[in-house]
Amino acid sequence: MHDFAFVFAGFFVGLVVGLTGVGGGSLMTPILIFFFGVKPYLAVGTDLLFAAFTKMGGTIKLARSKHIDWRVVLNLSAGSIPAALITLYTLHTLGATSPTVQHLMTTTLGGALLLTAAATLYKALRGKTAPVTVAAGQEAAAARPRHWSLPLLFGALIGTLVTLTSVGAGAIGVTVLMLLYPLLPLPRIVAADIAYAVPLTLVAGMGHASLGSVDWPMLAKLLAGSIPGIWVGSHLMFKTPERVIRSLLSILLAYAGLKLIAL
Repeated sequence: MHDFAFVFAGFFVGLVVGLTGVGGGSLMTPILIFFFGVKPYLAVGTDLLFAAFTKMGGTIKLARSKHIDWRVVLNLSAGSIPAALITLYTLHTLGATSPTVQHLMTTTLGGALLLTAAATLYKALRGKTAPVTVAAGQEAAAARPRHWSLPLLFGALIGTLVTLTSVGAGAIGVTVLMLLYPLLPLPRIVAADIAYAVPLTLVAGMGHASLGSVDWPMLAKLLAGSIPGIWVGSHLMFKTPERVIRSLLSILLAYAGLKLIAL
């Protein structure tokens, strides 16, 4: 029965991701901690690989359709991957299971969920104002950030946040991209966000695995549910009130964030 609960949790998170595009980490990690009593370090490590595998298929599909601006992905990865490695080294030095690190993870996770809630609500209310196409001949200009250093800086912040909490590469990443690349169409922003999240979560997840922070059987059960969940969600996307779902989701994430900070 417990095994089925993990599969159902994977299906639920996959369904929401398919419906809204919000990163699974912002939902899966608090579900594992609150509903299943999983230790924070195991929840974060397992969810990182869960995110890497679930977004890998989406990245392949988007790459084939040529929706990914690889220059944007490389700019963010240049900041996020080194930051993830530094954070992993720090966790290895301090010990992922130490009470200090566990408290840091839950507090940072709570803050990340509050940021995700704000980003989700912002996207629900303002996301429609982003451009949906780019004029011919303006592709290179649209892929240039406001300043060359900003993707490195925000990439480093997101890389640290994702490695510590498994949250940040979804709604926060999309919001950051919308601010850094105002001329980039929304579909390409979402595609770039999904693509750069794969190497980041894979590096961070394998780093956590080397620390013993991944529950492999639990990961398999979550993936067994998430794959059909994403398929169902993506097919229902155009039949549901997106703004209402995102607004309700932001309230849920804010509640979970405040609860984690209070732990």
